[in-house]
Amino acid sequence: MKVRDLLNLSGKTALVTGGSRGLGLQMAEALGEMGAQVAISARKADELAEAVRTLKAAGIEATAFPADVAKPDAAAPLVEAVIARFGRIDILVNNAGAAWNAPAESYPVEAWDKLVSLNLSGSFLLAQQVAVRCMIPGKWGRIINIASIAGLTASDPRVVRTVAYNATKHGLVGLTRQLAAEWGEHNIIVNAICPGYFPSKMTRPMLDNGERIILETTPTKRLGGPDDLKGLVALLASDAAQHITGQAIAVDGGASIL
Repeated sequence: MKVRDLLNLSGKTALVTGGSRGLGLQMAEALGEMGAQVAISARKADELAEAVRTLKAAGIEATAFPADVAKPDAAAPLVEAVIARFGRIDILVNNAGAAWNAPAESYPVEAWDKLVSLNLSGSFLLAQQVAVRCMIPGKWGRIINIASIAGLTASDPRVVRTVAYNATKHGLVGLTRQLAAEWGEHNIIVNAICPGYFPSKMTRPMLDNGERIILETTPTKRLGGPDDLKGLVALLASDAAQHITGQAIAVDGGASIL
């Protein structure tokens, strides 16, 4: 099969959580450019509406599905709504997430619980619903969990102190590997993308405090840009990734190798 055919996502439906802005919108755009129908989900309906307008202006079929995936009972209705609109879900990008910066010795329990619910439990429950409803019966699926280089190593405390974020992102890498092991027999490919620092609403306070340190400790001497996740998410969502599963791939300019 030719490479362009392996990467073609025409006829596939992708659900991207946290898809209204930032990395989620970048990845939704990439999947749409490769031919997928795109469902984007986030908490804020106004931001979703603006994202849909952006995607449609680029010629991408996109539909918004407001939901708060931090709530355990949100996964099933969200999946049901996307299936009702598109018929099935072939690709799931678990991108919704949050961070909370505080020293470990005084880290608030409510922050810990919030991040576990959103960053880790929400991703599992959505993956479970999509697998049971669509991917296992259909014998094809792609699940892409957006972890972080904070899920591969520790964060420099001069820049950020995010013990719950790091713990949940390490957990997301472990979840990725276990789902890949259990669901490989159903032709479900599960991988994690581990971004480094990209400018976004969530990372702005960290960059304000530590951008100089981040750049000094990144071999390429740059932050992530608006196109830097597109190629990888398109690859991992496609038939070209058939023999790539259970992997956690850093997109960080080499920061995690130092």
